[in-house]
Amino acid sequence: MLREETVFGPIRSRRLGRSLGINLLPQKGKICNFDCIYCECGWNKDGKDDQSLPTALDVRRALEDKLAELMLEDVQIDSITFSGDGEPTLHPEFDRIVEDVIKLRDAFYPNAKISVLTNATRLNEEKVVQALKKVDNPILKLDAATLAGVQSINRPTFPYDLEQVLCGMEQFDGEFILQTMFLKTADFDSTAPDMLELWMEAVRRIQPREIQCYSVDRPTPEKAIEKISADQIRKAVKPLIEEGFVMSIY
Repeated sequence: MLREETVFGPIRSRRLGRSLGINLLPQKGKICNFDCIYCECGWNKDGKDDQSLPTALDVRRALEDKLAELMLEDVQIDSITFSGDGEPTLHPEFDRIVEDVIKLRDAFYPNAKISVLTNATRLNEEKVVQALKKVDNPILKLDAATLAGVQSINRPTFPYDLEQVLCGMEQFDGEFILQTMFLKTADFDSTAPDMLELWMEAVRRIQPREIQCYSVDRPTPEKAIEKISADQIRKAVKPLIEEGFVMSIY
């Protein structure tokens, strides 16, 4: 169960290389509108002791100090990544923080990318969408293309609207990365023909510039999860690869 500082790392990421993390959520808790069965941060119920959020000023100061330290140590970073203990776009100052991070990146590590890992549930908020469009890698989640699938593995804590999420993704005109977790449980299988076909139809509709498909790699709160291998994922998404979609498989 992760409980991250406001700025943490850099860590080695499968998808982003040497990644310096930004956690906009509590340092000793978790705030998320999903409660995913595979979340490396654990269940939401286990992270309620701390509900305090860092301010935009807290984030700016912490990041500036860390970037200055890394430069002095000649440490290279590939990505400054919004991740941490929950959904980063829930922070009320998310858009302002993105602006601050862009300025600091430009000053210290102009070649580093800025990435945001988000579950894409806040794309009905204009200021969230505009902030995400300013970063290099808006990485938007779609683990299943049916409401039953989302409820099974992502367990949203609010009335989830799949159509609203897809419409939100269309606002990016393809300038985003889609992330999808592939896994199997007693009542869900990412590679089942019906689930897979609906997911591929959604991909064709939203036209992401890249798709990142991956499976579990760290301890999960739900233990009855079957990992799907890279070869299995590659076989499952072969039609999209043949259609020319850029696919990264982990």
